[in-house]
Amino acid sequence: MAANALNLYSFFVFAFLLINGAKTKSTVEIFPPSCNRIECPKFDVIEANNGYEIRSYESPMWMSTAPIDDISFVNATRTGFLQLFDYIQGKNKYHQKIEMTAPVLTQVSPSNGPFCATSFVVCFYIPKENQANPPPAQGLHVQKWGNTLAAVRQFSGFVKDYDIAEETAALYASLEGSKWFEAIRKSPTADPTTSYTVAQYNSPFEFDNRVNEIWLFLDVKDNVSM
Repeated sequence: MAANALNLYSFFVFAFLLINGAKTKSTVEIFPPSCNRIECPKFDVIEANNGYEIRSYESPMWMSTAPIDDISFVNATRTGFLQLFDYIQGKNKYHQKIEMTAPVLTQVSPSNGPFCATSFVVCFYIPKENQANPPPAQGLHVQKWGNTLAAVRQFSGFVKDYDIAEETAALYASLEGSKWFEAIRKSPTADPTTSYTVAQYNSPFEFDNRVNEIWLFLDVKDNVSM
């Protein structure tokens, strides 16, 4: 019982610090260090350039919340993470516990005005062993992606509300002039004023080498040469 209580406490601390953050910044490795310890979706790096990577993801599967309307990324991600934490602790149809994975994603669809609510969907990567039959749960749904190309920018520290728009705009700007820019421009999820995804990898107890990412997805129907 004591061990279970400690694990429960650790995960809630994880949720709190993941979302509320601190000022610490650090050097970021290209490969997220947490993926050496827990399961992460597999990807290949197609290109690494100044300010971005192009990655190919092989059909990852995610358990996702319903859209959460809020003016704050911090508040919405906290709300969604706690729903997903309950899910992996057994609050699902099969009463099955599921291993923690990384990253935690927040899909962001910004509002049309500064005082309007933005829509956020928070996602948990489903481990390979659970993907054949992920336990269903009320209020959650599965996202199964096909093979996906994403432009990725990394940044460090604990994520705060004001970080994400700046980092997304920087990623978009870094792609201008590259062969990927047209595919980004055509994608309905690429424009930083329309939609983007924030990935968070670390435990709250890691203050060095923290890795966060902005993902913009590429429309490659017109065959960008790789």
